[in-house]
Amino acid sequence: MHYKLPKFFLFIDIYKKEHIRKLDKKIAIIYRNYTIKYDKKLILEIKDSCRKDGRKFFISNNVKLAKNLSLDGVYLPAFNKNLNLFTTNMKKEFMIIGSAHSIQEIKIKEKQGVKAIFIAPLFKTKKNKSFLSLVKFNLLALKTTQNIIALGGITVKNLKQIRMTKSYGFAGISYFKECNKVEI
Repeated sequence: MHYKLPKFFLFIDIYKKEHIRKLDKKIAIIYRNYTIKYDKKLILEIKDSCRKDGRKFFISNNVKLAKNLSLDGVYLPAFNKNLNLFTTNMKKEFMIIGSAHSIQEIKIKEKQGVKAIFIAPLFKTKKNKSFLSLVKFNLLALKTTQNIIALGGITVKNLKQIRMTKSYGFAGISYFKECNKVEI
């Protein structure tokens, strides 16, 4: 079976089933919550819900748990620089994706075997006032042959600007609070 990389990703730290159900089925879910220990029961509930909707589901920063629970894959944040990820005995369809903010981090993600690199932040965000801009984003994107996912500050107002990037798709939080569908 061929595993297709989703083009759109929603980051969640709290599971709101009804919000996710309203989203376009093409949007994959990445569960990341660094303030609490992962609850296997909750992860399995999200997994089951995503499977029923035909949606891909990833958890952040725990390869072993993602593998053991037969998730679609794992998301490695930029701060994860571990090159020993215990990737043996993985299903062919299991996908590792990750984020980067610099050329050095892009090279680390490549060594980690990611299939897509989330480059961030493309636009200004509430959390981070410094951002790459379209030119710097594209310059970073040219440093890899991996699929690039735009991340950071994406809104309905600036969505069309993503067409001017070397991006395969985009990820976000606030965009999907404003809009349930995906178009670029």
